[in-house]
Amino acid sequence: MPEKQEGRANTTKRSVTDAFKGLGFSPAGIMAMLILGLMPVYITDNAFLRVMISSMMYGAFAMAFDFTSGFINITNFGYSAFWGIGAYTTAILMMHYGVNPWLGMLAGFLLAGVAGFGLGLLTIRLGGIFASCMTWFLALALFAVATNWVGLTEGSKGMSVDPLIASDSYTGIFYIMFAIVLIVYVVLMRVSNSNIGIAFRAIGQDTDAAQAAGIDPARYKLINFTISCALGGLIGAFYAHFSGIIIPKIFQTSNTVEIMALSYIGGRGSIWGGLLGAMLLLPVMDYMKGMMEWRLILYGLFMILAMIFYPAGLSGLINIVRGHIGRILHLSGKD
Repeated sequence: MPEKQEGRANTTKRSVTDAFKGLGFSPAGIMAMLILGLMPVYITDNAFLRVMISSMMYGAFAMAFDFTSGFINITNFGYSAFWGIGAYTTAILMMHYGVNPWLGMLAGFLLAGVAGFGLGLLTIRLGGIFASCMTWFLALALFAVATNWVGLTEGSKGMSVDPLIASDSYTGIFYIMFAIVLIVYVVLMRVSNSNIGIAFRAIGQDTDAAQAAGIDPARYKLINFTISCALGGLIGAFYAHFSGIIIPKIFQTSNTVEIMALSYIGGRGSIWGGLLGAMLLLPVMDYMKGMMEWRLILYGLFMILAMIFYPAGLSGLINIVRGHIGRILHLSGKD
């Protein structure tokens, strides 16, 4: 009887482990998420929680950006355009039309996805460089629209946006962002580990070979590009309610550069590397507030160093360490 109970327990344990693996979580990843999720329980300081929320937000942006850059080799230079579309959509709907902020966030997600689909439809067949440049032009155009359409966007003065939760504590906002991070991560990992994800990787490695194998590069690139842009809109919508005010500068290229740097430092094609990079670097940048004018220079320096000396980034380094530990444990078990 005890043996049967032990067998059932082992079976249940394996089922739970397999379920988490199916969602893209390793045991170390589960532990990291548990630690992150429990932070507000033990640390209630609003300044600390705000930094953690910003870190998760930029980490989510980096994961969504890496989904395109790391898998199909299209660097979305105008990613801030979709961030801004999500932010302004929820802000305009809420402040001008009284739409519920949750519906506004959904609308920002959908509109950014539609914009990404339309732009990809026009440019991806021409080559990745056209999609990269056109998104940048879109960001510049939207910056001009947001600045000059004062009646809708309040222009350079900016739009005040109500918070998602009316509270003096950041705990509730923390868990909303934590949920968004989990959603973004699980969606991207599920897609990347599916047959569609295999097609993405094949296209990223060799487009001609992928096409010869029967994969339609334009179709899969469009799917990838649309998902990445839509998620950028969702996170941008959250940003609008989190920051409380949005101004046309949200469309500036500097925001894309910061996200791109986090993605490269974390490790291209890993997805979770961008989140790790943000959780490590954003608190450091916040501590160095007196050097904020050097922010982009520091990001650029870190990115260049990573690309030259360790292109696999932080995720690659962790995978190597994990592999060594696994081999040591395996050899210890044999002994």
